Amino acid sequence: MKYVDEYRRPDLVEDLVRQIRRRASGLDRKVRFMEVCGGHTMAIGRFGIASLLPERIELLSGPGCPVCVTPTTYVDKAIELTSDPSVLLTTFGDLYRVPGSAGTPEEACERGADVRVVYSPRDALGIADSNRQRLVVFLAIGFETTAPTVAATVLEASRRGIANFRVMSGHKTMPEALRALVQAPGIALDGFILPGHVSTVIGPEPYSFLAREFGMACCISGFEPTDILQSILALLEQTLTGEPIVQNEYRRAVRPGGNAVAREEMMKVFEPAAAQWRGLGLIPRSGLDVRAEWGGFRVEPPDPAVPSQEHASCQCSEVLRGRARPTACPLFGKRCTPQSAVGPCMVSSEGACAAYYRYGSVRFEG
Repeated sequence: MKYVDEYRRPDLVEDLVRQIRRRASGLDRKVRFMEVCGGHTMAIGRFGIASLLPERIELLSGPGCPVCVTPTTYVDKAIELTSDPSVLLTTFGDLYRVPGSAGTPEEACERGADVRVVYSPRDALGIADSNRQRLVVFLAIGFETTAPTVAATVLEASRRGIANFRVMSGHKTMPEALRALVQAPGIALDGFILPGHVSTVIGPEPYSFLAREFGMACCISGFEPTDILQSILALLEQTLTGEPIVQNEYRRAVRPGGNAVAREEMMKVFEPAAAQWRGLGLIPRSGLDVRAEWGGFRVEPPDPAVPSQEHASCQCSEVLRGRARPTACPLFGKRCTPQSAVGPCMVSSEGACAAYYRYGSVRFEG
């Protein structure tokens, strides 16, 4: 791909590592930076970023994987819908294998439910168009990156008169979750590697409260080795100077104000709502529900006030809060593997447990 190689140049990586090590020598304690994007989690593992850092810099994974933060109650409601033979369920592939209280959507399919994996909400709309006698429900999860495409699909369904299409919104938004995270007890953080894809939509501005109110160092990052190392260096500089800001080191994709067209489309169909997050609990105004005027395309989601019932030994909730590493879970690599996952952090291609399993925990120890 054009331009990718320049962000992977060994000489630039070595120079950034030298700068980080030199500046880290001025630290009088260990600092902890958390990435809140599953793409960053996988990139840190894939490129061995943490193994390049001095011991005084620790990287933690946070609630940046949309499948991982989706509560069990959402999966349970989805499977419950399939008890009606007129319902055809459509979902992204990673949610297909996420366990609920009564198994996974994949297992429901094996029992005879009609559950189909799609690559986009427009694929689900096409299925609805071809099956007008069925009620086709799309399981709409994801952050601000995904929600505009779902909103556009609802608007298209309305224009084309495809009245048998529905969405069950499990969408979540990042800023309020970060507020809840920094206010949660027992989580000491010095800064955030902020999500790249989400920020292309919302821009840098919605994160400003993190620096202003909580003194958190913040940097929006891309996904290549030099992107992430440059962002770590920026967080380190902010920490050492005591001058936290929201720095944008992904300027080739993230602009001031974000993508106004995508946000307008998203908010035309959705409105802020309370949401239940695995690991973080109920967070006001951190979710997106379908507005009343588009209620004909809405399936009632589960009550957000009802907490998830997690597997007794699964540590996904602790991992998502940054309070435990995947290797601390007694199930990790034993009962819980990508081939037979107990928790969503091992199922998703953006989950911290999947990253640790695939790339080796030694790369993450800082």
